Amino acid sequence: MAKSFYQAVEDRRSYYGISKESPISDERIQEVIEHAVKYTPSSFNSQSARVLVLLHDSHNKVWDITKEELRKIVPAENFAPTEEKIASFRNGYGTVLFFEDMSVIESLQKQFALYADNFPVWAQQSNGMLQFVIWTALEMEGLGASLQHYNPLIDAEVQKEWNVPANWKLIAQMPFGKPAMEPGAKEFQPLEDRVKVVK
Repeated sequence: MAKSFYQAVEDRRSYYGISKESPISDERIQEVIEHAVKYTPSSFNSQSARVLVLLHDSHNKVWDITKEELRKIVPAENFAPTEEKIASFRNGYGTVLFFEDMSVIESLQKQFALYADNFPVWAQQSNGMLQFVIWTALEMEGLGASLQHYNPLIDAEVQKEWNVPANWKLIAQMPFGKPAMEPGAKEFQPLEDRVKVVK
């Protein structure tokens, strides 16, 4: 039986121990992500979010790119922990790259000049919702994921490797795979400090 929405939200965690296995097919992964992209809300129904799903060799390649870009800026004597961290993401089954189509945002800025400063902010908020929807949906399918931000460090190489349109701005990376280890316990701040109900 499918999980309830509340249980799925609760179970979504950052999984750093993932493997090169998937409990679902590549076709199902595509179906889940396309559903999320289609139905996640966006300001003015702009639908400016773009997604690139990297599987198999392409998944390995994005983390090889990331490692080599980091090697250029991290001192050699301090590189081992960085290399280990990147290897943990590469150990996964796939990676979702999240983008914003800046041409859509710029068009809205011209069309609705009064809100021009808000459109980039609203786009980020919508992209965050999309990240959450995909993250939770993958969890419901038995996949663990985490959210990473190696942009803009890897932007140019990603654009070159996969012919990403120049107007797509990279926002985040989400490596995923079958969980190989459970995340640690999570502490929560008191809800009375975080939620106020006014009647």
